[in-house]
Amino acid sequence: MNQWKNFTKGFIKENPVFVLLLGMCPTLGVTSSAINGLGMGLATTFVLVMSNIVISLIKGFIPDKVRIPSFIVVIASFVTIVQMVLQAYLPALYAQLGLFIPLIVVNCIILGRAEAFASKNGVWSSLLDGLGMGLGFALALTILGSVREMLGAGAIFNYKFIPANSDGILLFILAPGAFLVLGYLIAIVNKIKKQA
Repeated sequence: MNQWKNFTKGFIKENPVFVLLLGMCPTLGVTSSAINGLGMGLATTFVLVMSNIVISLIKGFIPDKVRIPSFIVVIASFVTIVQMVLQAYLPALYAQLGLFIPLIVVNCIILGRAEAFASKNGVWSSLLDGLGMGLGFALALTILGSVREMLGAGAIFNYKFIPANSDGILLFILAPGAFLVLGYLIAIVNKIKKQA
């Protein structure tokens, strides 16, 4: 039962974006649309789950002096896989996410979970922790991207719901819009947490 708490805490209680404020670079950089947010979130989730599993399996073989570099090598291996798969099968999404895909290697969510959780727990617990945190991150990026796309382009997942001759509010597609929407979403999550 305690293992399922590791899975669910990433959604609201310890959401990487809305509560812990981790991973702000991709959060603010790629969430101009719901598709970009979902794509980055799922790519990060894959890397987080797989690196947690591998690190929990090899933790006993890694000397303390090279622990962090070893974690980075494991994470970088899975980021390379994600990068190659996106480039081959989803080139449009790969082009949109661009530089932020290789930056997953140094994403503090992944390094933090590797250090704080996977290196101290078993495979199943690490898998659930990575999946919960990753899906919480993906959910947060998708919500942020959806709100920005709705306000900025009058669309969601590229489906336009305002008349074709109308435009959204450009501010929300630009960087300042990311800060505004993120601030309001953090306030909403804090309100929900206080009521729960």
